[in-house]
Amino acid sequence: MFPQDKFKRVTSRCISTLQSCHHKISGSSPKTRIVGASALFLAAFTIGAAGFAPAEPDLKDAPVNPISKELALPDLQQQISALEDNAQYYVNEEKVRTGDTLATLLNRLGVDDDEAASFIKSDTLARSVMQLRAGKRVVAKTDENGELVSLSATLDDGGDTPRNLVISREGEHFKADAVPATLERRVEMRAGVIFSSLFAATDTAQIPDAIALQLVDMFATNINFAADLRRGDRFNVVYETFWQNGDLVRTGRVLAGEFDNAGNRYQAVWFSDPASKTGGGGYYAFDGKSLKKAFLKSPLAFTRISSGFSMRLHPILGKWKQHTGVDFAAPTGTPIHAAADGVIDFVGKQNGYGNIVVVKHWSGYSTAYGHMSRFAAGLKKGMKVSQSDVIGYVGMTGWATGPHLHYEFRVNNVPRNPLSVDVPNNQALNGQQLQRFRAVAADMQHRMAMLRVPGAPDVKLASK
Repeated sequence: MFPQDKFKRVTSRCISTLQSCHHKISGSSPKTRIVGASALFLAAFTIGAAGFAPAEPDLKDAPVNPISKELALPDLQQQISALEDNAQYYVNEEKVRTGDTLATLLNRLGVDDDEAASFIKSDTLARSVMQLRAGKRVVAKTDENGELVSLSATLDDGGDTPRNLVISREGEHFKADAVPATLERRVEMRAGVIFSSLFAATDTAQIPDAIALQLVDMFATNINFAADLRRGDRFNVVYETFWQNGDLVRTGRVLAGEFDNAGNRYQAVWFSDPASKTGGGGYYAFDGKSLKKAFLKSPLAFTRISSGFSMRLHPILGKWKQHTGVDFAAPTGTPIHAAADGVIDFVGKQNGYGNIVVVKHWSGYSTAYGHMSRFAAGLKKGMKVSQSDVIGYVGMTGWATGPHLHYEFRVNNVPRNPLSVDVPNNQALNGQQLQRFRAVAADMQHRMAMLRVPGAPDVKLASK
């Protein structure tokens, strides 16, 4: 509270002031008396407020209670002893170089351990560290004497589930284990322009060859990559990659692609219905129509047409004769793919066809592949084959003047031109499948729009 002696002094002064004011107001005009009375009231209110307002505490009067406590200082010698008792390890990381030997690799890793080197040379699994491709990462942990504690690397076994090789010391012995790798999935986007060839363009765009081959498979029913490509054609692709510790371990699936060819735009997006009991998936146009046609446009991935479906002067017989198929020139040994799902109807030799395979399809369709150098391993009559399966390899058996594939497309055993015959696509998505597909397609359409180059020539969306 306000101190009592101070309150008395203030009150005394205020009362004297009020009395003085009262005498002056008494002899004034009525208006002056009203204003003066108001002032007296406010002054009296101020005195009351001063009487009841709490005073600020005087910090000098606050009690002080000092506290003291002794703190034990850490024992420096004890800390040093604890560090000495704990083993100190060193971790080194190197990449495999071309021409590396086990000795040079271990030396760069700081490993000075004859027993470890002997184990790696003798153990079948541990020895695979020397089969790593150049550029692969190897990590070694050693003690202060250079003895190996552990060594790890990602194996190049080409599987869908990569494994990590781990070599570790257990007492006086070593052991090697292969454990599944934990991979980071990334989605990458690339764009390219054709100036000379597809692979030259994908190399320039830093697209892995495995992804380029998938692009070919995606659009093989609409684009003949041996004959249809034009300078200035463009493509965009979205695909998966899988990484570990900053290293690319493997590529995955192409998730979406777009190819502008000769003024037409072909688009595809991968869709695997999560509600499907059979699993799997396929490529579809952005409207949900399947891109997989009943027949490939070409049984060879990369080649050129050396002779079309027409009358021609036979190169061996020297007579004008109807050429009942299309000849695709290609090096000996080039893989030949089944143009559609079907059953092997004939495998063997037939007159001028040389080594030939005939595949029987549905509704009277069949295809024939002649002049093969050899057949695919295990191929026999009655075997089921799927579209794009390798059934043989390009050669020049029979009546042939150079290595090429003679390809025939037959309807009820009557040859038809395979480059112009119209075949339907597979069934389109519908119902709930189509709704789920649209959510996936919308994301990929957005990515394609970002990849397109502003000012590029206009193209039309292909209807097929």
